[in-house]
Amino acid sequence: MKRVAYGDPASVPVGRYTKAALESMKLWNVVSAKGVLAQNVRQSLDYVARGEVDAGFVFATDAAIAKDTVRVVATVPTPTPVRYPIALVTDTKQAGEAKAFRDFVLSQEGQGILARYGFGKP
Repeated sequence: MKRVAYGDPASVPVGRYTKAALESMKLWNVVSAKGVLAQNVRQSLDYVARGEVDAGFVFATDAAIAKDTVRVVATVPTPTPVRYPIALVTDTKQAGEAKAFRDFVLSQEGQGILARYGFGKP
């Protein structure tokens, strides 16, 4: 590998997750020496999809939308899990709709849709 894309750890979440994961595996110095910094995860994905780099770090959800142009070769464990919380706002005027949406997202059908786009189970 000569060039590896990842988000800038100073400014984007994917970069912070990448750096923390690689530091925990004692690989940060090796990989960062070959780094091509991206402004965001989609830019890192684009670099990989266009063949401008040999590899790149992206979220599974981003890799899933580009499954025809990129191949996931490894899933890197992160010291801090990547989570997307869902919560209800207590003062909303649409409490019923908010609860219905939350319940749908957490339902088998909703989880199936999320899984197709690379999201893991909560």
